[in-house]
Amino acid sequence: MPVNSFEEYPMSWKPDISKSSAPLYIAIAEQLEQDIKDGKLSPGTKLPPQRELADYLDVNLSTITRAFKLCGQKGLIYASIGNGTFVSSDAATNKMLLPTSNSSQMIEMGSVIPENHANEDITRYMKRMMNDPNFSNLFQYGRPEGNAWQTEAAMKLFEKVNFQTDQPVLLGAGGQNAIVGTLAALFQPGDRIGTDPITYAGIKTAATMLGIQLVAIQQRNGEMTREGILYACKNEHIKGLYVIPDFHNPTTHTMSMETRKMIAEVSRQKDLIVIEDAIYSFLKEKPLAPIASYAPEKVIYIASVSKTISPGLRLSYIVTPPALRKKIMESLYNINISVSLMMVELTARMIHDGVALTILEKHLMYAKQQNALVNQYLGDYNILGEEECIFRWLLLPEKFTSVQFELLASKAGVQVYAAERFAVGNAKPVNAVRLAITAPENQLEQALIILKDLLESDGDYTFVD
Repeated sequence: MPVNSFEEYPMSWKPDISKSSAPLYIAIAEQLEQDIKDGKLSPGTKLPPQRELADYLDVNLSTITRAFKLCGQKGLIYASIGNGTFVSSDAATNKMLLPTSNSSQMIEMGSVIPENHANEDITRYMKRMMNDPNFSNLFQYGRPEGNAWQTEAAMKLFEKVNFQTDQPVLLGAGGQNAIVGTLAALFQPGDRIGTDPITYAGIKTAATMLGIQLVAIQQRNGEMTREGILYACKNEHIKGLYVIPDFHNPTTHTMSMETRKMIAEVSRQKDLIVIEDAIYSFLKEKPLAPIASYAPEKVIYIASVSKTISPGLRLSYIVTPPALRKKIMESLYNINISVSLMMVELTARMIHDGVALTILEKHLMYAKQQNALVNQYLGDYNILGEEECIFRWLLLPEKFTSVQFELLASKAGVQVYAAERFAVGNAKPVNAVRLAITAPENQLEQALIILKDLLESDGDYTFVD
C-alpha cells in the first residue's frame, strides 16, 4: 500500500498501469511514452520525483529509475541534476528529418539538400572515369584511412576553409556516419555531451541510439559561453562538446573567432573531446579558422561533401588527434566495414581537377539567387541567414507557435521544420522554423508566397479538406 494518500495530491503525472501484463518498469515506461505521444504530457512538463512516483504506484524506487532510464534512452525525457526530470522539448516530434514521403505534392523546405544542377557535371565526370582501364578496381573494399592521393585531395579542400593539418585523414560514409562513428568510439552509454540548446537533429538521434545524453550549454548572442561550459563540466559532468561553427544548423549563426579560441582553451583545461562539425564550412566565402586549428589534440574535425557538392556523394573527411585515431578508425570499420572506393576516388579526382570547386561555386551562386528571392518575400520578417547559406531561420510573430506554423504550412503544401525538432533536453526553443531554400526556383517562389500568406494571416488559418 502507498505510504501517503494521493487522492487530492497534485501530481503532473498519475499513470495507470493496472491493465498491463508487462514487467512493472516496462509498463511504466510504455505508459509514459504513450502519454507523451497522446499529448497528455506536454514538452517541458516536470515529472514527479521518483520517490513520490514509486510511493504512488506502490513499487520500488529502482523500478521507477529503470523506467525513467528506458525513456531517457529514447530521448523522451531529460534529467537535469538538481532540478528534476522533464519531458523533452522535442519528445512529440519526428526526429528523422528526411524529405516527405508525399514529396510530389509537398514543396520541400524542410530537408536541407543541395540543388541538383551539379549532378549533371558529376555524371559526365563519372562517365569519363568509367573509361579508365583500372575502373573495375574501384569495386573492392576500401579502408577507413585514405591513401596519399586521397589525403592530398582532402587537404586541398581544407585549404578553402583555412585549415592546415599534418594528421592523416580518415574516411567516413558521410557526415552523419562520421558523427556516429566518433560517438561510438569515444563515449559510453550514460555519458553526457554539451551542445547548443538548439542543434542539428542528427546528433540527437545518434546520441539517443547510443544512450548518450545531450546537455544544453548556456549561450550568449547565439554562442556557448565559458561560464556555461564550466558549469556543465562541474554540474552535468559532460565529457565532450558538439559544435557547428559555420552556418549553425538550424540557426545559421557563424561562431566568432573569440568563441572558437575559448572552446579550444576550455577543452584543454577540462579535458573535453570536441566534435567540430564542419558540414557547411565549405560554403563560407570568408571562412574563419576552425577550432581544430587551435586545439588539434582535443578536436575531431568532420567535413563532408554531401551538402556542398552532392548528397549522393556519401563521403566525409575526418581529422582526429593521434591518440584517438585508432579508436575512431576501428569504430568506422565496425559500422561500415568498407567505404565506397568509387565515391572516394570520384571525389578525389574532382577535387584535384578543380571540378569540385567549380561545382561549389555553382552552388554558391544558386544559393545567393535563392536567398535574394527569400529576402524579396520574407524580408519584412525576422529571418536570419547569410546569402551563401542554403537554409534560413525564420523567427515567427507571437501569434504562432513553431509547431503550429509547421502544421499550417504542411496543410498549405509546404514542408518546414519547427524549432522543437532541434531542441535539446528541456531547453525551451524560440518560436522559429527552419526553411531550406534549395527547392527549384519556381517552387521556392510558390512556397514563399504561401508562407508569406500564412504570416500575414490572423493566426487562425483554416483549410477545406
